[in-house]
Amino acid sequence: MTDVTSTAAPRTPLAARVAKLARAAWRAEIGVWKSLYRWLFRRPRVPRGASGFSYHSPVLTILVIFIVLSAIEIPIVDLIVHDWPWVRIPLLAAGIWGVTWMIGLLLGFLTRPHAVGPEGIRARSGAEVDIDLPWETVASVEKSRDVLEKAPKIRDEPHGRTLALRMQDETNVLVILERPVTARLGDTAAEVDAVRLWVDDLDGFMTAVRTHIP
Repeated sequence: MTDVTSTAAPRTPLAARVAKLARAAWRAEIGVWKSLYRWLFRRPRVPRGASGFSYHSPVLTILVIFIVLSAIEIPIVDLIVHDWPWVRIPLLAAGIWGVTWMIGLLLGFLTRPHAVGPEGIRARSGAEVDIDLPWETVASVEKSRDVLEKAPKIRDEPHGRTLALRMQDETNVLVILERPVTARLGDTAAEVDAVRLWVDDLDGFMTAVRTHIP
């Protein structure tokens, strides 16, 4: 009598991609509702003793336009399909969910600002990215405007592997590190030697940094 050991079939590339997209969608959904919670209860994610710095101004107008147009669309569509409840109810639910999702996306930027404090810099991109940069790992922080369309989030630059948290393809701050730090992006983690980010109040950000690293 022979032993039969059952093994799980390996995932196909398509199944792996679908699973990755599903996990990303789930993280985005959770992030939206957490952002709504933080905004409702006035709990921005800023470390104790740190100052928050917004970065949403380049996308604010676009997001507000989409939110307003989507909100206007809900009663219009509801009026058109009013006589077909089996169509009306799913479309109404989808419309309300869509507006709520976009509001949560905007609130993700508002409730998770960049932060500068006694422990270091926290670089954020909504609910998607949150990177801790302790002062002992920071070599320099400088104004550095960089505009690049369709650029990868991580690319090699003269100062090493650089993560760019772009807003409308732009960054205006460059943080160069003494040693690599680990940045988690979705399912993956990568070591980076520098971080580029966008700050609305660039002078205020640099002033806060100079209080910790003159």
